[in-house]
Amino acid sequence: MTALVPAVRRRLDATDIARAGVFAAVIAVLGVPGEFTIFGAVPITAQTLGVMLAGAILGPAVGALSVTAVLALVAAGLPLLAGGRGGIGVFFGPTGGYLLGWLVGAVVIGLIVHAAGRRPVWWRTFLGPLVGGVLVVYAVGIPVQALVLRIGLGEAALSGLVFLPGDIVKAVVTTLIVGTLVRGYPRAFRRQWRAPAVAAA
Repeated sequence: MTALVPAVRRRLDATDIARAGVFAAVIAVLGVPGEFTIFGAVPITAQTLGVMLAGAILGPAVGALSVTAVLALVAAGLPLLAGGRGGIGVFFGPTGGYLLGWLVGAVVIGLIVHAAGRRPVWWRTFLGPLVGGVLVVYAVGIPVQALVLRIGLGEAALSGLVFLPGDIVKAVVTTLIVGTLVRGYPRAFRRQWRAPAVAAA
């Protein structure tokens, strides 16, 4: 018979804030290569890869903090989004829902990858970005895109399918990176995972 050793809960500290800042920078840098668009509407960029990595490595709280930092700086006018976009106006454009979806998505990714405080395994590490980084982001982004562009939800969703293969590739890349870190440098996650312990007979 086995029991689980409870994971240690702790408050955010200066190191967590610094780590959130590092991943906020990663998300911003991934927008440097630029973008391409379909129908002049929603840009495709590598920045969602940064969101996936933030949620999967930092966890739900710190991962969300890193995304919040990016969005706050964008709202303040810094051109951190792909194509050098920034300013409060982007939140009211076709991409606005997708940007807010990043925040919710990072939380969902972290919750799935680190479910119950357990060590990440490959299937949860892939499922997290797939659900949080794709489905959740689309669920928030598509209705806003449809509203702003004054098109039907079906049409907006159909246009989103074009981005799906690239997003799946990002989920695979996230899985590979996280798996490598779990095996080679678990300190990157800065957490104690639940581990099986043999109960006394």
